[in-house]
Amino acid sequence: MVARNRGVFAISVAAQMASMEIQNLRVYERRGLLDPDRTPGGTRLYSEADVARLIRIGELLAEGLNLAGIARVIELETQVARLRADNIRLRAERAG
Repeated sequence: MVARNRGVFAISVAAQMASMEIQNLRVYERRGLLDPDRTPGGTRLYSEADVARLIRIGELLAEGLNLAGIARVIELETQVARLRADNIRLRAERAG
């Protein structure tokens, strides 16, 4: 597993890093905006990628989007990133 995607931060640390309240992180998880790792005991562990997503959620909230809109924006941003990576790979295959 890539270290950036490995859960290492407790919920309190992740909330502080993203300048959010702990209860907001729980809401975002319930709404499917992020999926932190869990210890065998059920404790949430957030990765660097999760914290980056939380920061992005905060930016979108500040722009006036609701959680449904944020979910759609994040879905589309993920799709665009995947398509860009595919495009780069296909161009490299065609050139090589």
